[in-house]
Amino acid sequence: MSSELLKVEDLKVYFPIYGGVLRHKVAEVKAVDGVSFTLKKGETLGLVGESGSGKTTVGRAIVNLLRETTPGVHLDGKILLESRHGQVDLNGLSRKAMRPHRPDVQIIFQDPFSSLNPRMTVQQIVAGPMRLHSKMNKDEQNAEVARLLDRVGLQPSYAARYPHEFSGGQRQRIGIARALATQPRLIIADEPVSALDVSVQAQVINLMVELQEEFDLTYLFIAHDIGVVYHISSRIAVMYLGNIVEIGSAEQIYTKPKHPYSKALLSAVPLPDPHRTGKNRTILEGDVPSPMAKPSGCGFRTRCPIARPSCAEAVPTFVEVDDGQFAACPFTAE
Repeated sequence: MSSELLKVEDLKVYFPIYGGVLRHKVAEVKAVDGVSFTLKKGETLGLVGESGSGKTTVGRAIVNLLRETTPGVHLDGKILLESRHGQVDLNGLSRKAMRPHRPDVQIIFQDPFSSLNPRMTVQQIVAGPMRLHSKMNKDEQNAEVARLLDRVGLQPSYAARYPHEFSGGQRQRIGIARALATQPRLIIADEPVSALDVSVQAQVINLMVELQEEFDLTYLFIAHDIGVVYHISSRIAVMYLGNIVEIGSAEQIYTKPKHPYSKALLSAVPLPDPHRTGKNRTILEGDVPSPMAKPSGCGFRTRCPIARPSCAEAVPTFVEVDDGQFAACPFTAE
């Protein structure tokens, strides 16, 4: 088997906009507009960007949730996963065709308060994937639920309780236990700590690091906080308006960003230094363009401090600016 667990090629996700009396399609939102990356077995790729950049849509497309939740969505490109049944293109699979591969790729949702069914006990929530994707009997399921709860830092006796009896951090631990129930190879973590207190965020992040080593997991970690992403990721990909604008190792992106947007994103990270004047902060002009009317060529050119007239002519290709670091800008040296 190849060391590449996941390979995304030219992924496009367009959401339809309906209008008029007959509710016909009048426009479309280009949420993801040609995203490509690879994910090696055992690594963590951090996908970072501001709200509306398309990072969550990428994660949901990989798990193949969009067709079921958004009628009329247009998906293109390839999502190649090395599943336990061999390599498969997840993009375009029907619900029935996806089922054999569902155990290999699981998702941890952003909001722990809405991602757990309030009418189900913790036992039912965590055991649900086991009933669908394993041959364990009820006693074996109960034992596995108790083991997983203990592993994520919860008492096994909590299995009889309901989600409303837990705090946000505890609910997210239940969500992590549910994701582990199918023994997945890939976990999509969709901003798993953004709804939690800072002290709880650190606990959950450290737990995910420990679980990755113990269960040989691969993460696609989606977040808007680049500091959190830097702590957990092997590599980081920066998204803007449906495209990846820079990708490289966590150290390269966090300490030596090359793309103008990556630099602006890093400069906005607050530092615990009362003597910092803020003179080095990059202030971008204008607003983020609408995904329904993306600028021609480079989507960042309307806010870019080094934009040239040629930036409007074609979508920039990746340029290797350092060993293993690529930026979608031909003027990074400037």
